[in-house]
Amino acid sequence: MLVATWNVNSIRARLPAVVKWLALRRPDVVCLQEIKCVDEQFPCEPFEDLGYACAIFGQKTYNGVAILAKAGVEDVVRGLPGDPGDVESRVIAATAGGLRVVNAYVVNGRQVGHEKYHYKLSWLARLARLVQAERAAHEQLAVVGDFNVTFDDRDVARPEAWHEQILCSTPEREALAGVVAAGVADSVRRFTQDKGPYTWWDFKTRGFERGDGLRIDHVLLSPEALERCERVDVDVEVRAASGASDHAPVVASLRDAS
Repeated sequence: MLVATWNVNSIRARLPAVVKWLALRRPDVVCLQEIKCVDEQFPCEPFEDLGYACAIFGQKTYNGVAILAKAGVEDVVRGLPGDPGDVESRVIAATAGGLRVVNAYVVNGRQVGHEKYHYKLSWLARLARLVQAERAAHEQLAVVGDFNVTFDDRDVARPEAWHEQILCSTPEREALAGVVAAGVADSVRRFTQDKGPYTWWDFKTRGFERGDGLRIDHVLLSPEALERCERVDVDVEVRAASGASDHAPVVASLRDAS
């Protein structure tokens, strides 16, 4: 069972690339972030032609998340509980092929100390409570997406340049640790303790060309799901293509549940 997460940075702008990648890679579950369209504008047909059912939580111009699954999607829940005034489309959860999947596009925060930074920290605390509730209800759980946070300096190609900056500050990392403490683990670190891999490179600073990457896209698994995980790959070549998103897809391979 292949479970993929990818911030596509506008599904309509990247549609040919996404369809091509799905046809080649054939993941069973695909979690997309930053689709940047309302539900009615999401291009379901090309994905349905590839055998995917679609669950969408869209928003005009900004944000938006979707789950595509070959086995269909059940028990779909949209939104992050805990703030009735929150109108941003950033979380969708569904069950697909026996796996409960939470797809998150975490607030960026803009810069350390900004009001959106403090909102990000409170948002991550709410996400941790959601993960705790989902973990209590589901043994087989994957929490995936663009978290806009690195775990530690192994996730940063140039730690000195990013020290205590947005995406790498201590409070953000502590908030991400709070999500993990709710009952999941970082699947990548099951296989390597070395620096990297990286999943995002800044367009503005030509980060990909300079090798200045961060790992901010994560696949977090419950212990039962982590036991099934056989490998995690970052498809870096997709990021190198012309017109690519600034993120690369991350794919976790889980053996079938016994």
